[in-house]
Amino acid sequence: MDGLSFLPQFGGLALTLLAFFAALSVIVAIHEYGHYIVGRWCGIKADVFSLGFGPVLFSRMDRHGTRWQLAALPFGGYVKFMGDANAASGTSDGTVEDMPPEIRRKTMLGAPLWARTLTVAAGPVFNFILSILVFGAIIMSQGKVTEPYVIDNLRPLPFDGVTLQEGDELLAIEGREIPTLINMDEEDQEVFQAFIDALPREALLDYEVRRDGEIVTATGPHPQPPLVTQLSPRSAAFESGLKQEDVIVGLDGERIYAFDQLKAVVEGSDGATVALDVWRDGDLMEFDLTPRRVDEPQEDGGFETNWRIGIVGGLPYELQTGPRGFGESLSNGVSQTWAVISGSMSGLYHMITGAISSCNMSGPIGIAEVSGAMASQGVDSFIWFIAVLSTAVGLLNLFPIPVLDGGHLVFYAYEAVAGRPPSERALRIMMTVGLTLVLGVMLFALFNDIFCP
Repeated sequence: MDGLSFLPQFGGLALTLLAFFAALSVIVAIHEYGHYIVGRWCGIKADVFSLGFGPVLFSRMDRHGTRWQLAALPFGGYVKFMGDANAASGTSDGTVEDMPPEIRRKTMLGAPLWARTLTVAAGPVFNFILSILVFGAIIMSQGKVTEPYVIDNLRPLPFDGVTLQEGDELLAIEGREIPTLINMDEEDQEVFQAFIDALPREALLDYEVRRDGEIVTATGPHPQPPLVTQLSPRSAAFESGLKQEDVIVGLDGERIYAFDQLKAVVEGSDGATVALDVWRDGDLMEFDLTPRRVDEPQEDGGFETNWRIGIVGGLPYELQTGPRGFGESLSNGVSQTWAVISGSMSGLYHMITGAISSCNMSGPIGIAEVSGAMASQGVDSFIWFIAVLSTAVGLLNLFPIPVLDGGHLVFYAYEAVAGRPPSERALRIMMTVGLTLVLGVMLFALFNDIFCP
């Protein structure tokens, strides 16, 4: 049983907050642990490792002289290194200058440039490592579809007369040989789409299958039925109460049998409300959904605006899978992490240039809502979201803004070139400017959360 199946469908404040703080705590802990452990390896002593801010709820001192603590406000965390004036590690507390050389070496400000650089960079790097490992682990656990294509499990669908069986080897549909479903490149995807487009939009189709060593004809649903396998957070479908495994059988009073029938109507709706007849566990239900404009990234790095209700479809059956190797899974994890990074940078660029709406930037409320939405759809979905958010946090911290890790790295680059660090006065001014900028962006994102449709 799904470990989160006891949770109600998203909508409750408790689930939203629980999921948000759980995701944030994991990501912050990994980020700060990167700073801490690499700093320790580089000979820099950490005085405090804090998860959260404010009043301390629990703390203990380890054998390395670091106080590990849990604070009351779970909105982040920090590592305070010896000699730092604060958690930002930008200025001295006034004791570093009077320390003996061997003790000063253990402070962040007194450590060699290479040690400080590695320590600061470690936070974002650990976020990326977490993402790669999580993406890779989930991909590995799911395995990969193997040839021949054998039905492992039939999903419940509201179509009478289905004679497909578990264990059937799929050969052809409506006399058309099934194209490859494994490691599809762009050409394979075009071939598969042409195969889908050529099939009739009917309740049942003729399948050619191999069963018990013999080739027989069976009947089964369209290979891309209007089946809900996943819901996009903060979408019209999610907020209306649709659930995974729902089947959309009617659209504006007309019967539909294929996902692309739904897709065509929604994309051509121009935002007009559509009426859905939905089959759920034998019951027929009605939903009225208003599509929303969504800016979607394209392979060329640009964006395309479409009308969407937020439903992801899938096959009407699960196919047998084989194991996926560690190396392949890790490579896919790297690719997925890079996709999040490149997509985020592209989205930011297009928002700045005005090509897409600035409402694509979410603040804490939006992130909390997505956390709860993903948690309500299962453990895998929630953990996948943590990996996506970890990548985003790592990327954000690399921006060259004072108070962020990227700002510190810029200071260190200046020191490497100039042979001396920026003056303390310059650091304080830039830190203030950086903090103002960060707070301004946070307020802008919060405004989006509240006022964007």
